[in-house]
Amino acid sequence: MANLNGFDARTVDPAVPFEPLPAGKYLAVITETEMKATKRGDGSFLELTFDVIDGEYRGRNVWSRVNLDNPNPLAVKIARGELSAICRAVGVLTPKDSCELHNLPLVITVKCKKRDDTGEITNEVSGYAKREAAAGQPQQAADDVPPWKRCDN
Repeated sequence: MANLNGFDARTVDPAVPFEPLPAGKYLAVITETEMKATKRGDGSFLELTFDVIDGEYRGRNVWSRVNLDNPNPLAVKIARGELSAICRAVGVLTPKDSCELHNLPLVITVKCKKRDDTGEITNEVSGYAKREAAAGQPQQAADDVPPWKRCDN
């Protein structure tokens, strides 16, 4: 049990669940990256957190996993191609650390996908492009990223 003495739900707006983003292209930055072990423990993937930085969905997050270490060579080939697309989109062609990809604007293509296990609709990042690909849309400079979301802090 936890002591909730002093909490009054009448004074706090209730949390509202987020619906998936509509399919489309979004100007975003990578704000977090982390290598994680696969469920089976036989490999690892790079999990990337994208923060939408423009438009109606500014501040929303989308996640992607890049399966860089896997016993299936095809999975690794696909993952390396995806990482190459990300690197080219942000202009960092030979990163030594995933942190180098943080806070650099790129355009992500988001699609909606139905989960096999729950039937729930979720987002999936299906493409990456240079920021110029969002021509005609208002864009935010990388320097406008709040300091607490930067890699070097």
